[in-house]
Amino acid sequence: MSATVTSKGQITIPKQVRELLGIGPGSVVDFVRAEDGRIVLVKVGKKGRPDRFARLLGSAGKGLSTDQIMAMTRGER
Repeated sequence: MSATVTSKGQITIPKQVRELLGIGPGSVVDFVRAEDGRIVLVKVGKKGRPDRFARLLGSAGKGLSTDQIMAMTRGER
């Protein structure tokens, strides 16, 4: 999915992304730089705080694969 930047530096967020994040007119978003250099679009709560899921980004720690985390969650380890 892509978007074109206008001469004013603006883009239109694709409808699928807006729907996925629950972004509508008047919504506030933030751009967060991930450790690998990617920029992540995050919906911000009404008082300027990231939503309840944004604060969990990266909280699983380093060194565990998704399969290992799922096994721990299911009590298989």
